[in-house]
Amino acid sequence: MAIYRVFSDADGESHIEDLKLEDHPELAAMMNVSEVRVQEFDGSRHMDLHPLPERRLIIHLYGEVEIGASDGAKRVLRAGDIRLMEDITGKGHTHDDLTPSAAVYILLND
Repeated sequence: MAIYRVFSDADGESHIEDLKLEDHPELAAMMNVSEVRVQEFDGSRHMDLHPLPERRLIIHLYGEVEIGASDGAKRVLRAGDIRLMEDITGKGHTHDDLTPSAAVYILLND
């Protein structure tokens, strides 16, 4: 299991940061949640750079997706991996399905 954070800096560039759960205890008890949903995808999503409309935590259930930051960093996410998506401004990130996949989406209010 790996945990990643995708975020934008003051200049609008997006970056991917590897996180350790023990360094981020706030991830263990998320209280300010607006929605939780489970979604399946057929493996055909390929999106250019885009920011998200809200912060979200995504827990991958199966399949593989590749996320890319505007600084050139990329990560392949697999079952059990978690990503904290905080790039709600700036250039955003790319998304490429490598296989059919499913994930839990937790939309955050703050």
